[in-house]
Amino acid sequence: MSATAPTHADVVVIGGGVIGLATAYTLARSGAGQVVLLDQGSFGSGSTCKAAGGVRAQFSDETNIIMGHYGLEVFERFGHLFDQEIDLRQNGYLFLLDDPTDVADFERSVALQQSLGVDTRMIAAAEAQRLAPIISTEGVLAAAYGPRDGHCTPESVVLGYARAARRAGATLIPNCRVTGGEVTDGTIRAVHTDAGRIQTQTVVCCAGAWSRTVGEWFGVDLPVDPVRRQIIVTEPIPGLDQSMPMTIDFSTTFYFHEEGPGLLIGMSDPDETVGFKLNRGDEWLPGLIGAAEHRVPSLADVGIASGWAGLYEVTPDHNGLIGEAPGVSRFLYATGFSGHGFLLGPAMGEVMSSLVRGEAPFVDVSAFDARRFEQAQLHREKHIV
Repeated sequence: MSATAPTHADVVVIGGGVIGLATAYTLARSGAGQVVLLDQGSFGSGSTCKAAGGVRAQFSDETNIIMGHYGLEVFERFGHLFDQEIDLRQNGYLFLLDDPTDVADFERSVALQQSLGVDTRMIAAAEAQRLAPIISTEGVLAAAYGPRDGHCTPESVVLGYARAARRAGATLIPNCRVTGGEVTDGTIRAVHTDAGRIQTQTVVCCAGAWSRTVGEWFGVDLPVDPVRRQIIVTEPIPGLDQSMPMTIDFSTTFYFHEEGPGLLIGMSDPDETVGFKLNRGDEWLPGLIGAAEHRVPSLADVGIASGWAGLYEVTPDHNGLIGEAPGVSRFLYATGFSGHGFLLGPAMGEVMSSLVRGEAPFVDVSAFDARRFEQAQLHREKHIV
């Protein structure tokens, strides 16, 4: 363990990914008292630093659009705000659409995005190919494009937030496993860790794929499941256009963006099962290769240089959980973002800080309350890959 755990905290944040670190930073900066953040490993080692690093505001849900747009503005100024460069490349996000229903859905979403001040538009297949010359537009009916979107380096974002949180007075403790919670008469009394008991009455769960277990310690049901997602990086590709956007073949979920001299490539596996599987496997490769060769035929001759596996934190409607549990005081949570938690990190830091302080956040997140599943009121985000 890299630091001594205190015996008391005003707020304990569980989870040291981007959402937990942004929350700890914003709480400490706002004068929330003694803020302690705990992570079972190194910061960002759960899901954040396994992410593809995409940042966008192209969503179907109004709240996600607002929070994604907020995140973009923070990432654009991250070097100035946190004295940490994050290698932000705003080459855009390009969704390729080959299904009429998807085209109609994206047309509605783009109209909503534009009404909220987000620079997105629908474009023809020919313009999509101009933006991403390596693609085949066979079957593509239209595309959605956000020129301000892009990708950055998650590890650098983690470093920036961690340093800023410490400077603001937060205590950050990596490699310190939380082992349980203590609740008496509906009120949190303490968090139990490998380093001992920390007395507190406020816990914020930002534990990502591990959130269901954390919730159980405090008597809270957080329906979050871990699902493995894998990424590969190709060997160098001569003459690769470095200005290509993050490109997503929406119907297959195959996506890519430039990564140094090659491409970072990913895709969901419909046969993947729930579980904490962090090993790389080959089961998904036939589907990935088929989708890749259809949409980017030139990839048939490109080898794989490296890759890794990470975890999506998935909820039943593929949308996040944000709120405060009604049955125990005070257990708050921000988790379950099904692959878009990294880009929402800056917004979630502000939202959770406000909720902890009992203030209304800058965006209404009431529809993301975990109780929606008890009432069978799913709150779907359509633009998840």
